[in-house]
Amino acid sequence: MKFMRLLGVSAMVLTCLAFEGKAQLQTNSGLPYLMNIAKDMSTDFGDFTNIFFFADELSTFDAAKGDGTVTWRRYDLATRQAFNTNTVVARPLRMLDFPGRAYINNPALKFKLDFVTPRTLRIRMLTSPVELKEEPSLMLAKEPGKDNSWKVTRDDSVMVKYTGSFGSITIEKRPWRILLHDAQGRELTRTQRLKDNDSTQVKILPFNFIKRGSDNSRSINPVFALAPNEKIFGCGESFTSLNKAGQKVNLFVTDPQGPETDQMYKPIPFFMSDRGYGVFMHTSAPVTCDFGATNINATKLFLGDENLDIFLFLGDPKDILNEYTEIVGKAQMPPLWSFGTWMSRITYFSEKEGYDVASNIRKNKIPADVIHFDTGWFETDWQCDYEFAPSRFTNPKKMLDDFAKDGFRVSLWQLPYFTPKNRYFNELIEKDLFVKGDKGGMPYEDVVLDFSNPKTVAWYQEKLGNLIKMGVGAIKVDFGEAAPFEGQYASGKTGFYEHNLYPLRYNKAVADVTKEVHGENIIWARSAWAGSQRYPLHWGGDAANTNYGMLGSLRGGLSFGLSGFSFWSHDIGGFVVSTPEELYRRWLPFGFLTSHSRAHGAPPTEPWLYNEGFVKAFRESAELKYKLMPYVYAQAKECTEKGLPMVRALFVEFPQDKGAWLVEDEYMFGSQILVAPIFESSNQRNVYLPAGKWIDYQTGKVYNGGYQTITAGAIPAIILVRDGSVIPHIGLAQSTSLLDWSKLTLKLYAADASEATGLVCLPTDNQLHSVKVSVKDKKITATGLEGKTTLKL
Repeated sequence: MKFMRLLGVSAMVLTCLAFEGKAQLQTNSGLPYLMNIAKDMSTDFGDFTNIFFFADELSTFDAAKGDGTVTWRRYDLATRQAFNTNTVVARPLRMLDFPGRAYINNPALKFKLDFVTPRTLRIRMLTSPVELKEEPSLMLAKEPGKDNSWKVTRDDSVMVKYTGSFGSITIEKRPWRILLHDAQGRELTRTQRLKDNDSTQVKILPFNFIKRGSDNSRSINPVFALAPNEKIFGCGESFTSLNKAGQKVNLFVTDPQGPETDQMYKPIPFFMSDRGYGVFMHTSAPVTCDFGATNINATKLFLGDENLDIFLFLGDPKDILNEYTEIVGKAQMPPLWSFGTWMSRITYFSEKEGYDVASNIRKNKIPADVIHFDTGWFETDWQCDYEFAPSRFTNPKKMLDDFAKDGFRVSLWQLPYFTPKNRYFNELIEKDLFVKGDKGGMPYEDVVLDFSNPKTVAWYQEKLGNLIKMGVGAIKVDFGEAAPFEGQYASGKTGFYEHNLYPLRYNKAVADVTKEVHGENIIWARSAWAGSQRYPLHWGGDAANTNYGMLGSLRGGLSFGLSGFSFWSHDIGGFVVSTPEELYRRWLPFGFLTSHSRAHGAPPTEPWLYNEGFVKAFRESAELKYKLMPYVYAQAKECTEKGLPMVRALFVEFPQDKGAWLVEDEYMFGSQILVAPIFESSNQRNVYLPAGKWIDYQTGKVYNGGYQTITAGAIPAIILVRDGSVIPHIGLAQSTSLLDWSKLTLKLYAADASEATGLVCLPTDNQLHSVKVSVKDKKITATGLEGKTTLKL
């Protein structure tokens, strides 16, 4: 304050600072001013008022059980001046706590290593002698298993090494260090030690935890080596460059107002490396991942959590995703109708508008399955009361029934916040169903539902259940990013641990009641955390109606898929304003060649409100997906079994192709179709193709692997099929309910391949069946489909 007065600047002036690529509104104290900006946990680990404990020695260890203790040596940080530059040094610290005999200078704290599968291991470490009672974790699908295939070798004075079929982990004793190797003995990563610094100054803090000077709370900071040119992927629906090496990523649920910033609706505490390992940080506290952003040698994981619980996975991307989703759960299979067209805008206000939309969809012969009512189906726009506005919906049950007869489901918007003018505001307070502030009152002006309270969940599910029983097909699970960080929750925890967990609790509450009433796995959610992938599906938020909004959406979808989520969507054309026709046309094939396809945003979104030419373009993209529905459905089923994403980074399918790891503006739609959207006003673009032959879906032209400049066909996107693929098609229908699954057409895509393969999954049995076709004699081989469908070329 005094310093600012000397500069002649008011202490109340707010300054907008560019920090880590993000404009942050700050006060003179340097703290974030705007509510619910992502928390950067790394700053606490540069605070000289904190005490640092460095992992120093494996003091005890039972190799048979995999548990023991690690001694943590106490340090503080100080500055060292050299040639007019201040650097940081770490000084061993003699404890000054009083009474001295009551505390330990260098504590030996619990360390545990578990083997879950031949590819998965788990490391847990405490920063306190107090071991919290273990509770079921909402993030985990089940209790992790135990694997006995790992073999131990040890030198009691030097190290303990466990070797499995796919790699090994070595624990060095003095100084303590962990090394991870693959099956060929190649080092994947290792933890950082103090002695790894190349001078007396501390360029990289070693594996450590802090005890804060402000309140004695603890947080842990595992630090791993980052290899030269190592690439990192994941961390949720991140809109920045796909490779996170060189970036600092804050894992804190926010509302970024679109896919154009470094903030995230869906941060996920998981990442994978191109070197063949993945990491899941099992925590709901804020996390900041520094992947070589502040030092190119290190991955620094600044966990808000006081304890460490991480899972390590070994293998290629498909192996890692499968192992990770075995821990946190795989997506359940959504209903067939959900893969059809969702027509929406912000917003339809009446049943008359709904009937008009349904009529125009069918009149214009646009295949579609869902009509979505956004914020305006209540009596007062945005005021969620779970009732159709009586003044504008004379008979909502009849409307739902009429739509169902015409092949339409209905989706409804809602949110978990209640303004003071909402009819349920006082009731929720009286029934004690809200997140509380420090004094037991409200931390915000709005009531925020507390989903950690079973009574809140029951109240909420009753409201939604009544709508679903009436015939509503899906609930839009909007918002959920603003759970009070300083709030007090019924779980007994504060927002420090509940804020990030809130989307998972919210997703689960809606998914559970939907499944209970009509037996289907479907929600339409914006926010997420680890575990939310069990409750499909999620969409990418409020994209700008720009080329960058389109590119940011794709980056987010790819990153989300690399974080264990199989199903994802986005607002075709963008959300914020009316979409320019030329952009909308280019966005259409990207939107329809995504697992789920919704036209939504500021009006008009309906193609018939543009022109006849645009109706034709919209229809062609929608028809493309409906004809491909057997491919879409089979690929979706495989994703639910293997933890794979439908919108898939190229390197997931081609991990040995070095170029595939560099591509972030193309994707595999399932395992056999490559899609390269066009991100500017043009009918062609440069495309990277993994090695082999690729056949243009629209023209039949064959391309070799490598970089190619390709012109789009009638549908404005590059759509290519892998050599040796069989893609099942079905006769066109205006609704998925009218698709005739008794007759499927197999389209053969072969250039050099002598045999083509594919997958079929019929909605009647939901089982995957492999299909093979001999290119030479066109002989079809299929298992398990006899009497269920007819296959023809």
